[in-house]
Amino acid sequence: MTVSNLRPYQGILPSIGDSCYIDESAVIVGDVSLAKDVSIWPLVAARGDVNIITIGARSNIQDGTVLHVTRKSNNNPLGNPLIIGEDVTVGHKCMLHGCTLGNRILVGMGAIIMDGVTVEDDVFIGAGSLVPPNKTLESGFLYVGNPVKQARKLKQSESEFLKQSADNYVELKNDYLNQ
Repeated sequence: MTVSNLRPYQGILPSIGDSCYIDESAVIVGDVSLAKDVSIWPLVAARGDVNIITIGARSNIQDGTVLHVTRKSNNNPLGNPLIIGEDVTVGHKCMLHGCTLGNRILVGMGAIIMDGVTVEDDVFIGAGSLVPPNKTLESGFLYVGNPVKQARKLKQSESEFLKQSADNYVELKNDYLNQ
């Protein structure tokens, strides 16, 4: 990671936990907190300027993803921070905006998750899905489509893969850190 890819906003610098990997082409701005073993891959933009972004331990944000938030207002006094739980895999070119993701979630490539969405633990979101504002995705299901719909319960092998995917990226980021 370079000094230029971690940028302050109004005097607030990103907070980076132990053993994190941030690709030099990623840009992280403002009130962004990364827990231990988080990986941020090429061309990710995380902008914690008008609210906070928190990413839990062992989560990975893959290439080209945009992370942003919603500002506080009279209509929405808390705004919408972006909260990502532990062991979350966010696929390539996703957009997460002012939403809350629980633990052990896989967000498929190109998915868009909008303001006020809550994704409970142990969820698969299919590639290219659009999760409209203020929707709740219930734990233990696969969701697909535009707009997203609950497709079916997760198989046991899929549920187990959610943690395995995060573990795979922890191993990969360790390889990058040890080069």
